[in-house]
Amino acid sequence: MPAVLTMEHEAIHEELARATRIGGKTGIAAWDVTRVLFPHIYREEAFAIPPLTLLPRLARGELDSSMESMIQKTEVMKREFSRMLDEHKLIVTALQKLLQASTLEGHVGFARLAQRLIMHAQTEEEILYPASIVVGEYLKLRLGKA
Repeated sequence: MPAVLTMEHEAIHEELARATRIGGKTGIAAWDVTRVLFPHIYREEAFAIPPLTLLPRLARGELDSSMESMIQKTEVMKREFSRMLDEHKLIVTALQKLLQASTLEGHVGFARLAQRLIMHAQTEEEILYPASIVVGEYLKLRLGKA
């Protein structure tokens, strides 16, 4: 996985863990986010994000047969795309509850976290997931696997 995404996922995990320890409605809402978010992140790390590691090399015009192994992951991403989007709906609903609870209880940092994660989900839907699929389609064309 790209280091930046690994660090981001670790930071999300740490911040949500802190939010659950606060207790109250914020803690409950954070726990609900964690329950729906982390199985989803596991799937992202398994097949949605790895093809993105090839983007810098592909942008430089590099192409070799070792990249072929990513085609399988992008095929899984294509099959799972609608499921990933459905999971985002559940995640965003939980994040909206976290936003509401943390705002009510005056936990501004956790409200910002919820807002940031809602935007992150949108970025994945509009950019990262489609880019992952495009990497596979590009590899199939260029490597003669189409």
